[in-house]
Amino acid sequence: NEFCSRHSRKGVRQFALFPNRGLMGSPAFASGGQAPMVAAALSRGTLRLAPVARVTQQRVAAVSSLVGTEKKFVSGADSSSAGLAAHHLVAGAVLAVAARTSGKRTVRRAAARQPAMVTGWPAASSHRAVAKPQNLTARQATAVAAPPRPIELHGFKSDAKYNIPESVKAKLGKDLILNPKHPLGILWSAVQNYFKENDAGCKFFDREKPVVTTQECFDNLRVAPDHPSRSPSDTYYVNTEAVLRTHTSAHQCSFLRQYPEIKSFLCAGDVYRRDEIDASHYPCFHQCEGVRLFDRSAMTPEEVKEDLKKTLEGLAAHLFNLKTGEKTMRWLDDYFPFTDPSLELEIFYNDDWMEVLGCGVIHHDVLRNAGLDPEKVHGWAFGLGLERLAMVLFGIPDIRLFWSDDPRFSQQFDADSFTKKTVYKQFSKYPPVMKDISMWLPEGFSDNDLCEIIRDEGGDQVEKVTLQDEFVHPKTKRASKMFRVTWRDMSRTLTNEEVNAKHETVLQRVVAELGVELR
Repeated sequence: NEFCSRHSRKGVRQFALFPNRGLMGSPAFASGGQAPMVAAALSRGTLRLAPVARVTQQRVAAVSSLVGTEKKFVSGADSSSAGLAAHHLVAGAVLAVAARTSGKRTVRRAAARQPAMVTGWPAASSHRAVAKPQNLTARQATAVAAPPRPIELHGFKSDAKYNIPESVKAKLGKDLILNPKHPLGILWSAVQNYFKENDAGCKFFDREKPVVTTQECFDNLRVAPDHPSRSPSDTYYVNTEAVLRTHTSAHQCSFLRQYPEIKSFLCAGDVYRRDEIDASHYPCFHQCEGVRLFDRSAMTPEEVKEDLKKTLEGLAAHLFNLKTGEKTMRWLDDYFPFTDPSLELEIFYNDDWMEVLGCGVIHHDVLRNAGLDPEKVHGWAFGLGLERLAMVLFGIPDIRLFWSDDPRFSQQFDADSFTKKTVYKQFSKYPPVMKDISMWLPEGFSDNDLCEIIRDEGGDQVEKVTLQDEFVHPKTKRASKMFRVTWRDMSRTLTNEEVNAKHETVLQRVVAELGVELR
């Protein structure tokens, strides 16, 4: 267990690493202490690693053949977990350098033949398969460990389909709409007050668990099996059959089943979607779902539709202090799989037409999925996004502010802000730091997956990600995109050094997890 050899070959230094001793005899590598230095050296192409651990001669031969180098592997005497962990880490590093030197074999394909790490964490490369082998650089081959997967989440056991980053998981249980002094809580109270005045029997729900089954979120609502919203690039999965709800409509059938005890209800809560990054999109936002049911013998389908329009025009007038009429409101045909017909309500506000909500007559299949007979019961449903309306009502320019702990934001609002028509006063805007990411894309690449990694590393310090350029190479037909990431903290000035560190981690992750080739 001591430093073995170091010499120069084509400008690349070679080291032998021993379990429990590490780089040049240091005991820190097995516990990860040498990892940053190793990763940095690998990315510069100045380091070649060879592991020494108890491995079979067959594995030695297999790895030696795989990387295509002349380096000999020596079997050591340590069979501890730490030693095995060091072996797997170093084997991955050897593969990384082999990719730089040969340029003929993908690390993704090679890594698939390596044993799983002893920690049991899923391999970063398991998130997305690459259809074609790529010629990767050392930076592209840098391994980045996937975040730990919880055993269960809200009573649902996780499996290999779990794709919820820690930054999103941390939003669970924040319950912003339950805070009467928060802009979202203020708006939710205003919506409830309208329905309390106009529908004495209306029930209100805002504490439903955010993890639901795919049956509740998709199947019951007639969302097709191949619909894009089911993709892991759009939805957060706990396991194959459970997701973070993508809309509050996921609870609709459970409440419909309680008819006639419940004939009308509102359900509000946090919903989750993988999405782009800008001032109006966030992975966690809030919706309000409303439903009203009628005995079919008491109201015709046309009367149900008219009741829907009258009720929701009144809600829009209540929220935006408008008078109903053709000059201020208009209805447009729309499509939702769970309503038929489907409509969209727009209002004329601040000298422009603005969408307020989507709605429609509940589809007969949805009623059947809830155990109701559409020949006896029918009704209407609507849904609206609380953040989007609150941003307009209170003049809030950036959706990230809803999650801010800065008292300069929170102290501007109180329980009477809707009545007082409080308008947010911007307290400062700090300078941005711009970083570009240019890459060749593998098949199946999704912009949402890139944004998810950027947001996971940068959190609310990332203001937006914009596509600056894209093209397809005329000869190779490979697609390329260039994105610009705008970093801007809402409460302080970011330094180039701290942004550079996070940006470098983003680059490592997009290569390891998405299979792109940086340009």
